[in-house]
Amino acid sequence: MKYTDKISNLLNDLLEKNYDAEAGYVAAKDNVESSHLKEFFKDRATDRYDFGHEIKEEIRSFGSKPDKGTSVKGDAHRVWMNLKSTFASNSDQAILEEAIRGEKKALEDYNEILKEADLPISTKTVLENHRKKVQSALDQVKTMK
Repeated sequence: MKYTDKISNLLNDLLEKNYDAEAGYVAAKDNVESSHLKEFFKDRATDRYDFGHEIKEEIRSFGSKPDKGTSVKGDAHRVWMNLKSTFASNSDQAILEEAIRGEKKALEDYNEILKEADLPISTKTVLENHRKKVQSALDQVKTMK
């Protein structure tokens, strides 16, 4: 398949969302009491860090330049998450609900880009692996709730 500017833009958008998710999971880890949840959120932050590096490599392999940094929207979401956890009577529960919402959105994002007809096979493989891990994390966080 042909690598296009559209694919590059979609991957950079997904990269930014993974930066946001990584930072969100770090914030979640810092705002829960349960050591089990802290470990879960730490592992998810590591996943998103790894996803980001894999997406950056994929972008570079086709001669494009990856974006850097988190988005303003993601930064605002983390602020909201911190406020919600501070004022919620059950902060672990509130953060788990946010994690579920975030993982559902991530699945939508991955599913949307995977629909692209011009997606190179290597990119598709990377993204399908990420999507599987996101689905697994969503399943796991739902059982914790």
